[in-house]
Amino acid sequence: MGKILVAMSGGVDSSVAAVLLLEEGHEVVGATLRTFCYSSGPAHGKTCCGLEGVQDARQVARTLGIPHFVFDVEEAFTRDVIHDFVQEYAEGRTPNPCVRCNSFTKFRDLLHQAREMGADKIATGHYVRIRRRGPGSPSLFRGADPAKDQAYFLWALPRETLPFLSFPLGDLTKSRVRELARERGLLTADKAESQEICFVPEGNYRQLLKERLEPFHTAFQPGTIVDLGGEVVGTHEGYAGFTVGQRRGLPGGFPEPMFVVELRPGTREVVVGTREDLLAEGLVLTDLNWLGDPPEAGEFVDVQLRHRAKPARAKVEDVAETLVLHLLEPQPAVTPGQSGVLFSGDRMLGGGRILRGRQAGLST
Repeated sequence: MGKILVAMSGGVDSSVAAVLLLEEGHEVVGATLRTFCYSSGPAHGKTCCGLEGVQDARQVARTLGIPHFVFDVEEAFTRDVIHDFVQEYAEGRTPNPCVRCNSFTKFRDLLHQAREMGADKIATGHYVRIRRRGPGSPSLFRGADPAKDQAYFLWALPRETLPFLSFPLGDLTKSRVRELARERGLLTADKAESQEICFVPEGNYRQLLKERLEPFHTAFQPGTIVDLGGEVVGTHEGYAGFTVGQRRGLPGGFPEPMFVVELRPGTREVVVGTREDLLAEGLVLTDLNWLGDPPEAGEFVDVQLRHRAKPARAKVEDVAETLVLHLLEPQPAVTPGQSGVLFSGDRMLGGGRILRGRQAGLST
């Protein structure tokens, strides 16, 4: 049995991950990452990586009798996650900061720390599975519990890190994890899950953008709301307050519900259309990352476009610096900036950022 560094956020999942590895006979060391929200106000203190989380992780480590360290990654987290989050919204896209955190901060920095202290692997409480298929590199698979599967958030992990990762909860359900925590008397057993972005704990991302963009940035300048024909149907106070698929905040008076179908930062236009106008027959992914061999043109894959979305069947039309997919059934609200994650069954192939959806009548 080897030495494993376990990422402990102070929640029940990472607590049980540490327990299971310890009971298997591994030498376990707990680690909590100090990100942006650790040093912020009281609202941040209750997020997964806030002060309360650090304290709970430390207490669980004490209960288990394992060492616990706190590593300061605030500078890297701000650069790679928060700055990217702000810039994406400024350019009219909707980012996914959890993907950035996993691929640029959490796993990278934990692996660095693990090697510094002589650990063989790092482990987290994600509901995913690592499996070997033959003599090659291991593959990443969905978690056994469909309600908790988190593979969607891990598509950007570098392929070379897979042999050094452990996910002890991959074959478990959430209810079983809580049972294990109660049986072992862990204080995190019934702790509620955080559903918020850790550096936007009250959900007011617009305030964060205003604090981090220049005062008169175009994202917060007034503009027009137009339909697909270009007719002005209303005004807005900044396109940063909108995302593709949004209905709230749009003018009324239409014969059917209207949704945001496109943002045009260059002209500060918010384009609206019907539910049918939201449907995309295809999409383009950029910033590609492959955890195995990339698919070839003509192959069929499953693509997941949101965390809780059912995967959609798609045909690969072209793959190079970008990936072009044709969707066998049109999908709603294919949102630039979000992730498109490719699977073959439960095995993850890789993914990318959505550059644009392919919808009739849109400028993109």
